[in-house]
Amino acid sequence: MLTGLRSLVVPVFDTAPTDRFAEVTLKNVTVATGLTLTPSNTVVACSTPAVAALYAALGFKVAPVEDGVSPEPERPWDVLLRLAAGDETWRELAHEATVDVFDRYRLTETVRSVVNDPVVGDEGGLTATRDYRTYAEAFADAAQRKWRTVRPHVRPGRIVDIGCGAGAVLEEADREPALRESDLIGVEIARHLYEECVHKKAQGVFRNANVYFYRRNVLGGAVLPPRSVDTTLTFALTHEIWSYGSQEASLRAFVQAIYDHTAPGGVWINSDVCGPDGRDRRVHLTLRTDDGLPHPVRHDLAELASSEVTAHVAALSTRARLDQFAADYKFPFTYRPVSGDTVELTLGDAMDFLTRKDYTDNWLSETQEQFCGFEFADWKSLLTDVGFELDPASETTRNDWIVENRLAPVASLRTPASEPLDWPVTHVLFVARRPLNT
Repeated sequence: MLTGLRSLVVPVFDTAPTDRFAEVTLKNVTVATGLTLTPSNTVVACSTPAVAALYAALGFKVAPVEDGVSPEPERPWDVLLRLAAGDETWRELAHEATVDVFDRYRLTETVRSVVNDPVVGDEGGLTATRDYRTYAEAFADAAQRKWRTVRPHVRPGRIVDIGCGAGAVLEEADREPALRESDLIGVEIARHLYEECVHKKAQGVFRNANVYFYRRNVLGGAVLPPRSVDTTLTFALTHEIWSYGSQEASLRAFVQAIYDHTAPGGVWINSDVCGPDGRDRRVHLTLRTDDGLPHPVRHDLAELASSEVTAHVAALSTRARLDQFAADYKFPFTYRPVSGDTVELTLGDAMDFLTRKDYTDNWLSETQEQFCGFEFADWKSLLTDVGFELDPASETTRNDWIVENRLAPVASLRTPASEPLDWPVTHVLFVARRPLNT
């Protein structure tokens, strides 16, 4: 409008990286406008050489925009980074029409959130190596059990499930007659899962008209107004906040954000993995060596196809898998060999390996996460420090199915003095309430 040039914006379908990106874009334009763009009626203005080459291969004339431009004036990306850093001089470098659009549609905060986001990866999720279909199916299978566990503590009103996955727990809440007048709100960071939630709502899966979904990273700022939420639910989320953020600093920021949006008398219910009590004490871990191959460690797994990674890890013995885990694990992980099948390490490190060793389908994703960074005593200290009161229903538990089927058949724990150790707790459920007078 300011330049006298007419423009039309056409949404481009969000597709995986492909050499046919130019063809997909052209088809999107045709579907949206009815116009067929050809080399005879179209000039492509593009600043990305790889994308420009795709259009050139189809015969289009390409105006390279910034190609050959010297460092002064700055390129659009440099201006965008100024904006993201809060440097208001970006307004002097951008065209006035651009500034007008950014102001009218409040795009500056969106850009800053995307560029500075400490958690979200290029794929719009926590990690590009995660198979979200596997996770969605696992969460759906466990939704009824999770809901039965937390239902006695849910306070009606505004109920928010942060990290809601594909919305399976909210489906359970939706079936509750006593919650028919409540707002059910799902917050999900992963694009794949968020889109599945929206799809379910569009297909009429939810009977409650007050069901809403937001694609947000709660670490990027407040999602809901202060003191406005009656119940917050989080399942298998806090260990990811710890792992993909700045460990305790990010977890504290998250807990503070939950406290801030919780109404007086409201509740936060969290269910997640948990570090064992006394996670820093030294133990001896004995592992089977005859249940797989003793292959040497591979340091190139990130360069392999996911099926190749799975095949390699799945073929290893439990003892050899420990060595591979140590090579791929994001967090400091040290152990001292005691004998061919036994190592000395901390109890927390032992449980981090043992509770992750069977995730061969998502190995490179799982090795980016730490399950045992926080134990129950740490949780109690953090929650009370922020201002929550811990309900007596809060407790740690041990998943005996994991012990009987995943741990005991291939591993055992002893003290350095060779005294047998029982398997420690693996999970935590806490019910944290904001006092009425705050």
